[in-house]
Amino acid sequence: MSNNQEGRIAPEFALTDKTGARYSLAQCTTPWVVIFFYPKDDTPGCTIEAKSFSDSLEAFTQLGATVIGISGGTDATKAKFCKKSSLDVLLLSDTDFSVAKAYQVFGPKKFMGRSYDGISRETFLLGAPNKNGERAIVKHFSKVTPGSHVAEVLEAVREG
Repeated sequence: MSNNQEGRIAPEFALTDKTGARYSLAQCTTPWVVIFFYPKDDTPGCTIEAKSFSDSLEAFTQLGATVIGISGGTDATKAKFCKKSSLDVLLLSDTDFSVAKAYQVFGPKKFMGRSYDGISRETFLLGAPNKNGERAIVKHFSKVTPGSHVAEVLEAVREG
């Protein structure tokens, strides 16, 4: 959906998690931030992707990376999704899709012959903050396969 965005300053955001707690990009203190956008809570591909990130959290933490998943839905849908699928990864609710739009991952989609607007499955690796506190997009993954994607993101963090 979006063009390659590597080198661009990552848009700031503040969204809530499954408990209603607010998280912002500015709060992240790790050298790396991984933001994975996914279409919808508790759907097959999104469950595979979120479980993979959740299962690999320790590896990301050891490499100095914070992992954040963002999709539409509400704090309640995030809570249900996390409980049902035993997810530990931080998932944030972009209820009005403003963050997805800022990252250029929201727009026309087709599924089973139906056209609609939604979030595409894309991931961004952000580097350490610059002197102004802004983070640049170091790597943009626009073609994501839920089952194998986490391994390629981990490799990108390792390579720095």
